[in-house]
Amino acid sequence: MSRDRLIIVFLATVLLLLQYPLWLGSGSIVRVWQLRDEIARQQLENRTLRERNQALQAEVADLKHGLQAIEERARSELGMVKPDETFYQLVDKQKKSKP
Repeated sequence: MSRDRLIIVFLATVLLLLQYPLWLGSGSIVRVWQLRDEIARQQLENRTLRERNQALQAEVADLKHGLQAIEERARSELGMVKPDETFYQLVDKQKKSKP
């Protein structure tokens, strides 16, 4: 091999060795793309959880300060009625199960 070819092979090898960490190493471009995707997914999940927490905080505040919220919950979840009320239950014919 001539001296020029040896220098070209050496420089090409050095170039490849320097490119390896960029494309395949621990701080590679591929890893950066993966981390960006993970960050985007986590931000979306955080936003969803933040909205849920705000709704729960509003519900807790209603339950602490308002009797209407407690009464509504007792009616809808526990089926409670006031002493002088008459309870009517409407049954949808379409949702009625067949024998």
